[in-house]
This record gives sequence, C-alpha cells and structure tokens, in this order.
Amino acid sequence: MTDISCAFPPVPATPGHIALAEQLGYTNAWCYDTPALQVDVWMTLARAADRTDRIGLGPAVLIPTLRHVMTNAAAIATLAQLAPGRTNVGIGTGFTGRLALGQRPLPLAHVRDYVLTLKALLRGEQADVEGARAQMLHGAGQAPDRPIEVPMLLAMGGPKSEALAHEVFDGVFTVVPQAGFAWSAMMALGTVLDEGETYDSARVIAAAGPGAAVLFHAGYEHALLAGLDQVPGAQEWRKGIESIPAAERHLRTHVGHLTYLNDTDHEVVNGSSIQQLTFPAHRTSCAPRLDAVADAGVTELVYQPSGPDVERELRAFARMAGISPG
Repeated sequence: MTDISCAFPPVPATPGHIALAEQLGYTNAWCYDTPALQVDVWMTLARAADRTDRIGLGPAVLIPTLRHVMTNAAAIATLAQLAPGRTNVGIGTGFTGRLALGQRPLPLAHVRDYVLTLKALLRGEQADVEGARAQMLHGAGQAPDRPIEVPMLLAMGGPKSEALAHEVFDGVFTVVPQAGFAWSAMMALGTVLDEGETYDSARVIAAAGPGAAVLFHAGYEHALLAGLDQVPGAQEWRKGIESIPAAERHLRTHVGHLTYLNDTDHEVVNGSSIQQLTFPAHRTSCAPRLDAVADAGVTELVYQPSGPDVERELRAFARMAGISPG
C-alpha cells in the first residue's frame, strides 16, 4: 500500500490547507524551500504544527546554500519540538530554490558535507563549520534534548545521487518511480476531472497547468526540452522564454512555479500537454496507477494541488485515492 501525502508552496493559506489534509487522511505534508517565490518554509511549517496533531511535516526540499547549517539545525529542532515524532526533512541540490536566483544546482559533494554536518549537530556533537568548531549549545528547555533524530530524504536525480541516498539518507524524494529504498516518495501533479469535464476546460488548465508547465521549466534549465518535442507547446515555450534577455531570464522562467501559469506558460499549456505530463485525472484510472507506482518501488505518493481552489483539489484527490470520502 502506497501512502498518500501532499505538498504545498509555503504561502499564507498553506497552514490551513495542511490542517484540511490531516482531516482528509493524508500521511505527510511537505513544503517547498523557495524563498524567491514564496514565504518562509519553516514559519509555515511551525504554523501548521500548531493546527495539526497527526500529519507528518517537513520541508521538501531544503537547499543547503539558502541557510547556514546551524540555522537549519535550530529550525529542525524547533519543528521537532512542535511536532514530535512527525518531523521529516528533505534536502536537495536546488531546482527552483537556486535557479530562481540565477544559480545552478549544487554539487552532490556539497550536499553530502552539509548533511553530515547537520546530522552531527543534531546529535549534539561538535562539527567543523567554516573553519571553526560548532555545536548546538541550547540549554535545558531551550530545544529538545540531543540527539534529535529526524528522517532525511534526498531529492534524487541520477546514479550518483542514488549512491549518496543509500550512504547518508533514509530515503529519496523523486519525480519518477524509484525502487530500492524503504522510503521512496514521488511527486504527483494534476487535477481530478469532474464527470464530463475535459482536459482543455478552463478549470483544468488553471488547476493542472502548473504541473505541466514545470516540466517545461525543468527541461529548459537542464537542456532536456528537446526531449519533449512530442508534447504540444514545448518548443513554443522555449521560444517565448528565450525572447527575454538572458540576464533576466531566470527571473521569468520560474514565476508561478507549481502554483499558477505565468505569461509564457499560459501561451502554450493546453489540455494535450496536461494530459501527457500530469498524473491521470479520472477517478477510474487512479487505482491501476497507484498499483503501478507501488510495484515500481514508490512507498509514498505526494500530491501537490494547485490552482485557485486548493481545498477542492485536496478533497478530490483524497476521494480518488481512496483515503477519504472527501
């Protein structure tokens, strides 16, 4: 049985959406670390912790260069105290979290060193940080007692990251099925169609279009867009984004990331691209797909709702996945 979880951008409405997700039976709620696009992930998760009792909470995924390692250690300690036994952490090299700042993803070696240091700090040990010894010095009542044990997942993207995940992490966070891990979380994007609704309806495009558009964003940033030639709109999207001066292009590419269609996206995303690039949207198609991803090694399917009515998306997906009558 694959767990059904959810993911959100950290925006003001997210704590309320996480509270609803808990009521609907979702296993975990993950929030992005995208400060160029949304508000602070840790503040959002802390607000969600105060409104929930059961659902797992965590960032997916932290980008090491966005925060000093001690800052993230203290933030993890804070959430672990607010949500004991249900705090999780995802860490990665940086997709939108760095690309929206005009920076490339980090080398895996950087992530490895950062995570080893972070884990040492959470155990209460001394660690070398910027050429000096560092340690969590929090006294009694100022943070949970060390060691602070929280599961950590790696946002995985290839054989080298797979090896690192096995070495240092408790599992992986992916966008494609990944076997061989006790915890393998995979993102699912899209919307559940109402009876008689079509993929090119205005509601579906608003709700599922961001899930299709993000693959254009990723394909362009990683020079893979040509591989999407068969998807309607991919090459037109590239032409549109390349009409923007190179020095400013990263400021436009990721606007609306996984939440709404930006101007370039809106010109090309349609029902055909949504049908090809997002999770199957008909209720009757969900059970076979859930079985397929479970057979492929996925232990947790992480649904990210988007569009103007996130509550509707959460309820509809929970019904489709069979975790709640909605």
